[in-house]
Amino acid sequence: MSEELPPFDAGEQEAIDEVRATDADAWSTACAEDLAAEKARLRAQYGPPPGSAAEELRKLVDAVADKLSTIQSPLLGAVAGPAAQQVVKQVVEQAKAAVEPVIERNPDVFDHLAAAGTELLAAYRSAVQAQERRWTTGDQDLDEGRDRGDDAGPGERIDLD
Repeated sequence: MSEELPPFDAGEQEAIDEVRATDADAWSTACAEDLAAEKARLRAQYGPPPGSAAEELRKLVDAVADKLSTIQSPLLGAVAGPAAQQVVKQVVEQAKAAVEPVIERNPDVFDHLAAAGTELLAAYRSAVQAQERRWTTGDQDLDEGRDRGDDAGPGERIDLD
């Protein structure tokens, strides 16, 4: 009573492989659709995502230039007003002309500077939180490595913390 296995059918194996390939494509397609839907939802909720650091710097320069050119200075009076406005516009245009080539030649530099600033801020925040934790809890264990100056020497210890 030996059971015989049915003969191997290559067409059946190809169908199984095709189903597996279709499943993999379906998974990647579903992931792409979910990602696109999430991006659309976030864009609708929070507006468009920020651009690169170079684009943001360009927008900042334009916004400052627009604001400076529309300010009416009451200190200069009515006589010097138009002349002062012209000087302000000229200075703003010179600043924009100086900044634009730098942004065009080195857009990646501003992304790196923004990333470095973020990392410095994180390091500063970590240091401040550790110091605040030590102050608020009165935990002396964090200061084990420091010399307390408990020896009876002729000098006076001044605690700078």
